[in-house]
Amino acid sequence: MSELRVASRYAKSLLDLAEEQGTLEQVKQDMDLFNQVLSENRDLRLLLRNPIVKHDKKLAILRAVFGGKVSDLTEKFFTIITQKNRESALEYIGAEFLTQYNLLRGVQLAEVTTATPLNATTRLQVSDLVRQQTGLQQVTLTEKIDPALIGGFVLRVGDRLIDDSVSYRLRKLRTEFSKNPYQSQL
Repeated sequence: MSELRVASRYAKSLLDLAEEQGTLEQVKQDMDLFNQVLSENRDLRLLLRNPIVKHDKKLAILRAVFGGKVSDLTEKFFTIITQKNRESALEYIGAEFLTQYNLLRGVQLAEVTTATPLNATTRLQVSDLVRQQTGLQQVTLTEKIDPALIGGFVLRVGDRLIDDSVSYRLRKLRTEFSKNPYQSQL
């Protein structure tokens, strides 16, 4: 089975169990912490994927890193994952858990990249655009700044991308000029 399918099933199980036990918000915070640590620590990601390192060593490292910082349910979840030899899927499980959590809560994540920081009016307009595109009322907008865009914005909502930047338009124009229809074709 692919890692993403495994991650989806384990994340759904953890989400359902946490909701059933009434600890969903705590487990969500645990997964936020877990994803943050994994994104900042390449060595931990590589260790979890390494088939040479024994499963009990991986569990000991997870307990050392997250012990006392995460809920009992999350610690038990790490234990189950390592017993089932699925540590390599943990990073995908963390990301998939947050995706399913947002879907359950009706939250749409969006990322907007601009050349300059957004002002309040533009931020509201972008949020409204995301609401119109998705139909979800709650939008969490992540802002990035990339001066190479020159102007305009790049909006990523899920797997959709809206590129309305000046740099994109210039590239498009350069492509059009390279296809000079007035030059005789030999």
